Amino acid sequence: MTDTVSATPVRPAPARPVRVGIGAVTTTVVCVLPVFLVGGLAVQMGAELDFSATGLGMAVAVYFGVSALASVPSGALVERFGPARTARAGILLAAGSLLAVATVARSYPVLVVLLAVSAGANALGQLASNAALARHVPARRQGLSFGVKQAAVPVATLLAGAAVPAVALTAGWRWAFGVAAAAAVAALFAVPGAGVGPVRRTGTGQRDRPPAPLVLIGVAATLAAAAANALGTFLVDSAASRGLDPGLAGLTLTLGSAVCVLARVSAGWLADRRTGSHVAVIAGMLGVGALGLVLLAMAGTVPLVVGVLLGFGLGWAWPGVMTFAVVRLHPRAPAAATSITQTGVYAGGCLGPLALGLLADRFGYPTMWATGAAAMLVAAALMLVAARTLPPSPATPH
Repeated sequence: MTDTVSATPVRPAPARPVRVGIGAVTTTVVCVLPVFLVGGLAVQMGAELDFSATGLGMAVAVYFGVSALASVPSGALVERFGPARTARAGILLAAGSLLAVATVARSYPVLVVLLAVSAGANALGQLASNAALARHVPARRQGLSFGVKQAAVPVATLLAGAAVPAVALTAGWRWAFGVAAAAAVAALFAVPGAGVGPVRRTGTGQRDRPPAPLVLIGVAATLAAAAANALGTFLVDSAASRGLDPGLAGLTLTLGSAVCVLARVSAGWLADRRTGSHVAVIAGMLGVGALGLVLLAMAGTVPLVVGVLLGFGLGWAWPGVMTFAVVRLHPRAPAAATSITQTGVYAGGCLGPLALGLLADRFGYPTMWATGAAAMLVAAALMLVAARTLPPSPATPH
């Protein structure tokens, strides 16, 4: 995973933590927006480009599959060239992909290809943001910073849900992608330049195998993300299949995303004030999140709303805490270390929508949600096993 010798950061003028945080959040939102915009606008896009829940699942699976393949190489690029350059590269790739979907996506295969291209932006943006926060935010505030950064992902989902009534049902879904592309270009100015340099390595250049606990966390993240990604991908279509108006279904996704934003920030804030195993806490969050998915499998408006609150609020609020825990254990190569666990998240994003989309088409959404709940429970168990094998986290300075 990392060089066997120490890594010494290049230290130009230090960047301000607040500005670095803003840049990390902005980069993350822009780089992940293409796939969640497709999920939020699935009803309108599916009608024009002729794809069903299975087709939507396939497109999202391709996106996260490419993200998984690109994660470890992207981590190496971030360590070599620094977070600022790689963040800008990710933003430009995302902006180009959004514009291409708006203008040339006239068929389902073309949409899938463009999503695959945009996946590279996702890998670059996530890991560049992780490295920038790890190097420039004080250790006593890193839990909050990673929580805020990971809250940027449901912000993208929130924007996708809001785009349904605001743009897609009035001007059309292509305009939603066009507006998003313009916003992505403007986001380049949010990335700080000075003080966010690469890492200079010295020594033999031999590399270790990834630590077993880190790999186990990655496997657990695969299962957890497979289940949790169904929330952003299928919630609108699932709610619409229950008879909800498409605009109201989109607002349901917006509600869940807003809850997830608050939960990820709160979980990060609490992580800075907690000692002990952060990975064990993730297991508890996944257990409660599984209950939320079980409720989504039930009929009725009340189970739907409560399921959305629990599923988004706890079952999809753990990535920031996971990233924080991994960075604390591997501070000298944060991008390389988190690229392993991020590969698990992306693998889940790939396999989950594909498998769950097939289940939804064949057996219905209740079966799909119940299966997702089971996967989340297994992930919780694996996190508990990993927590027992991890070394103690270093004490946080106050």
